[in-house]
Amino acid sequence: MATGRGRFHPQPQRSPRLGALSRPLGGVGVPTRIAVEAATCFGATLFRKGPGVKFTADSLKQYARYQKQCQKSSKYSVPLDSMPSEILLKIFSFLNAVTLLCIGCVNKRLYQLASDNLIWIRIYSTSFSPKRSIWRVNSVEKIAVSVSLLSVEDKETGYWKKEYIAKQIASVKAALAQILKPVNPYTGLPVKIKEALRVSGLGWVIILKDKSEKEYIMEHVDLSINDASVTVVWYSKNWPRLATLSTMDLCGVTPVFMDQHKVPTKNGPYELPPHSPCLDDDPEYGLQSYQLHVDMHSGGISYLCGTFHNLFSKKDYIENGYVKLIVISSKNNTQHLPLIGKVGLCWRTDIFEGCLKSCCVMDLTLLDESGKPFWCFSSPVCMRSSPRPSEGPNFLGQEYYVDYLDSVGKVHVELVWIEETEEYFIVDLALYLSVAKVNHWFGTKY
Repeated sequence: MATGRGRFHPQPQRSPRLGALSRPLGGVGVPTRIAVEAATCFGATLFRKGPGVKFTADSLKQYARYQKQCQKSSKYSVPLDSMPSEILLKIFSFLNAVTLLCIGCVNKRLYQLASDNLIWIRIYSTSFSPKRSIWRVNSVEKIAVSVSLLSVEDKETGYWKKEYIAKQIASVKAALAQILKPVNPYTGLPVKIKEALRVSGLGWVIILKDKSEKEYIMEHVDLSINDASVTVVWYSKNWPRLATLSTMDLCGVTPVFMDQHKVPTKNGPYELPPHSPCLDDDPEYGLQSYQLHVDMHSGGISYLCGTFHNLFSKKDYIENGYVKLIVISSKNNTQHLPLIGKVGLCWRTDIFEGCLKSCCVMDLTLLDESGKPFWCFSSPVCMRSSPRPSEGPNFLGQEYYVDYLDSVGKVHVELVWIEETEEYFIVDLALYLSVAKVNHWFGTKY
């Protein structure tokens, strides 16, 4: 239920134009026939000036020597990294952006060649060419002509690759901004969470490191989306056996390119924008007009989902550094609410599954009078037998309580188990907000 930095290593995508390049790049052999075709085509189409490589007579002689070696040898391939740069550039010109990024991870030489500006300006122009209703562009070559050769050659190696990636990220962010505009009036959160996750391609991984700093990356298996949280599940028979676990990170990952073959990128931890308190002359400012949304759930099953409006407190309720907000009172029977279903925290693996009774996940979102999130959390909670009698009237049934505490405040819930109907009833729910948080948020001095 958290996002942060992320990374994992995708499998290189095969190019339909080079089906023979199917082995890992570390020991790839390129068939002689493909190399000859690439050399012939390259020699006919690509001659450049400036700092880039040139197709010279020496390189042709070098390639001829490779051809003779292949004929003498029983093997019909040569190492990819040993081929002339001109041949590799021509081969790379047939690849898409994802495959080029994967090739660039092999070594320094292939990284430089896979960052060639002339290759990336064509990819950039194809992806982001302006749509025209009158003028027609017949080919990628004509699009690339609109950018002068001088502007391509003057840029440092990798410039147009960076430009392409930056524009891809910007286009995704723009699409997400439109999706996340509608806000749920009860939770203060975007309504179209599922659609946003689909468009962004957001996923989660657990990264384990052993004592030697070797990383093991486990992708999430399942997730369920609730009103105010996302529950992410991992289980597998193939978890690494580590004698010593050095670190464990929970990370969010998103692809750079929104297509079938996704290259993940790291996400920094999300930080809320800074809050500036708005002073008010009301003597009870910061003690009224709160709105609470509570969701108790597990494994996609909701036991309670409710919103409570116009919550308030008084100066007399401030005690021991906390402001008390009464949400459900044990003295008011009309406010009591049932938990639907058999409450339990469900779990499963590839083979087994089970349920921890009387446990669930609680999502709480408290909005201030302007609708801004004042307090939010999502945490597993457990119902325990109450060691003390309830403050209200005695109920027929075993009494339980749920407590949660963090730096912002406390939550106290009292429940009664009704044997006849086999369900829990919430008979008391109170929030205790930190006075320091209230003063900081509203600029008050309680």
